[in-house]
Amino acid sequence: MKPIHIGGCLDEAARRLVDAGIVGARKEARLLMGYWLNRDPAQLFGPQYEEVGAPESFFDLVDRRVSREPLSHLVGRREFWSLEFEVSDSVLDPRPDSEVLIETGLLHWPNRSDSFSVLDLGTGSGCLLLSLLRNRPRAIGVGVDVSGAALEIARRNAARIVPDGRAQFLKSDWGSSISQPFDLVVANPPYIPSNQISELDAEVTNFEPLLALDGGLDGLDAYRAIAEDLVRLTTPTGIILLEIGSGQSEQVASILEKSGLVVKCIKNDLAGRNRCLVAHHYVDRSVK
Repeated sequence: MKPIHIGGCLDEAARRLVDAGIVGARKEARLLMGYWLNRDPAQLFGPQYEEVGAPESFFDLVDRRVSREPLSHLVGRREFWSLEFEVSDSVLDPRPDSEVLIETGLLHWPNRSDSFSVLDLGTGSGCLLLSLLRNRPRAIGVGVDVSGAALEIARRNAARIVPDGRAQFLKSDWGSSISQPFDLVVANPPYIPSNQISELDAEVTNFEPLLALDGGLDGLDAYRAIAEDLVRLTTPTGIILLEIGSGQSEQVASILEKSGLVVKCIKNDLAGRNRCLVAHHYVDRSVK
C-alpha cells in the first residue's frame, strides 16, 4: 500500500468501522491512529494532510476492531476513575459501572489524610484497589486473584499509579490465603449466569476472561464463596462493597445475611441500576 495522508487513513478506517456496526467509529479510528503513531489523538485534528508510511499495520488494527476485538485490548489500556490502566485478555476491562464502589469507599473516608486498609478480592487489573489508594495517600491495600497473568498486570499498573509500595498483590482463591482483617473489602466478582454468557456482546464473550464473567448457574457462586470469609476478613468497624448484577440485590443480600453480615444499603451506578451492595458486621455502623 502506498503512503497516504492521515485524513485518508482516518476516513477509510471510519468507513470500515461504520460498516461493521461499531458505534463511535470516527472517534475509535482516531484513537487507533493515535496509538499507531504514538501521538495524542487530539493532535490529529490538524495534520490531516501529513503523509504516513505504508499503513498496513494500522489497517491490521482496524480489521481486528472490525472483528470485535475490544479497542482497549488493541491499545492496551482503559481509563477508569480518570486513571489509565493496562488491560489485556487476562483481565476484565474496567467499566464506569464499577466507579460507584470507588465513590462509596472515598465518601466513607472523605479526607485525603484518612488512613485505612483495603482488600480487593479478585483484583484483576487492580483498578478498584489502585483507584482507592491513589486518592487516599495514607491507605494501604492487598489485591488477590487466582490468575497469575492478572496479577502481573495489576503489579505493572501499581508501579505506575501507586509506586510507593502501598499496594501488594497475592495469588489466592478469594480470601483463602488472607489471615488478617481489613477496614474495607471490595470485590467485583463474576456474576453473569452461565447460560447468559453467549448473549453478551462479542467484545466480551470472545475476548474477556470467562473466569471473570461466569458466575455459575444462577450467577451467585462467587458471592457464596466470598460470603463465607467476609466476617473474618473485615474489621469490626469495617465495610464491604460488592458489585452486583442486574436484579441480584435481594439474592446477594440474603447470602450475606445468612453469613452474619448486615446489609446497609444498595448504591446505584450512573445509569440508575443497583450496582454496589454495602454491608458490615457491626450493627451500629453508619455508612454515608
